[in-house]
Parts: sequence; structure tokens; C-alpha cells
Amino acid sequence: MFQPLDPLVSSLFSGLAITSLLLSFVMLGSRWLENYLYAFAGSSWAIAALAAVAAYFGGHADLYFIALITLVFRGIVLPYLIWRIIRTLEVDREIHEIIQPSSGLVIGALLVMFAFAVSVRLADRLGLEHSAVLALTVMLSMTLIGFLMLAVRREALSQILGLLVVESGIRLGAKILVPGMPLLLELVILFDLLVVVACLGALVSYLSAHLGTTSASGLKRLVG
Repeated sequence: MFQPLDPLVSSLFSGLAITSLLLSFVMLGSRWLENYLYAFAGSSWAIAALAAVAAYFGGHADLYFIALITLVFRGIVLPYLIWRIIRTLEVDREIHEIIQPSSGLVIGALLVMFAFAVSVRLADRLGLEHSAVLALTVMLSMTLIGFLMLAVRREALSQILGLLVVESGIRLGAKILVPGMPLLLELVILFDLLVVVACLGALVSYLSAHLGTTSASGLKRLVG
């Protein structure tokens, strides 16, 4: 169950959560894949810092290790792997988008408003405080923004990062609402992320080599 937070801790959590949400808007409003990558790395560092804050103020010593591996794997290793894919395929921007980045930002803002309305309703029913409302809002907003990226972007690398935004939103909300998540579960999730990125990277390379495109729509040509 969510526990009330000290005002200082609540402020730190709020600042880091909002930073991560703003970085997801950077990804949503840009065409350049390296901008996506830098924003994702920054979001991962914010989540790592949030885990460290939870460890310090909440007395969860294992969260220091979680903060470290989040910083290393999500903040350095995963961005490096995706950067290698970008350099290898020589694809530097989104060219298969369905809507313009500016329109995506407007839709993203509407999704945040929807997430806030849902979070307030849940908080009223469960008797949660404002920090829980913020955590729920950011978690739902980033998850919806990630799904929006999956829906409106056709570049396979963009879709990889869209999936990572969804995971980031869930992880960030969990860090605030359930800071004592078991260490083994955290490790399993991080390992799964590495496997997902490696598999999707191999798929993108196959698309480029055999179909001459890195658009996810090229998968339709592999059917049958």
C-alpha cells in the first residue's frame, strides 16, 4: 500500500517524475533518432536517481543496487546498443511518420490531461495523497505516449524506443508507489529489456538487408 511521503521526498520524486515525462515529449516531438536516444537515456538516469532517493529516504538498501544497474543498463548499455544500430543502418531520422511531430505533441498533451483525470478519480476512491496522483499521472501518461509512438511512427527503431517509453512509465510509477519491489523481479525486467532490444535490432538489420527499408511496415512483406 502507498505510504504518505515526507514533503522533501515528495518534491524530489515529483521533480524526477516530471523530468522523465518531459523527456518523453522530447521523443514524441522530434524526428531525429538520436534525440530519441538522448531523451531515453536522460529518462533512465532520472529513474535511477529516483531509485536512489527511495533507497536513501525509505530505507530500502537493495534499491541502491537497482539504481546502479538501471543507470548502467538502461542509461548506458541500451542507448549504446541502439546507437550502434542507428550507425550501422545509417538511419538518422523518422521518415515514415503518420502525423507531424507538432500534432503528436498536442495529442500527447491531451493524453496527459486524460491520465490526470483518471488518476484524480482513482485517488479520490482510494484516499491517496497528491504525490500518488502525480505518480499515477506520469505512469499513465508515459505509457499512453509510448503507445502513441507505436501507433504513429513507422520507423522500426522508433518503435523500439516507443516500447521502452511504455516500460519507463510503468517502472517510474512503481518506484514511487511500490518502492520495495523485489530485486529479482527488477533484474528479470532489465534482462528482458536487453533481450527485446537485441532481438528487435536483429530484425531491423534483416529488414534493411533483405527489403531495403527500416520501416516496420516492411514486416507485411515477410508474411507468407
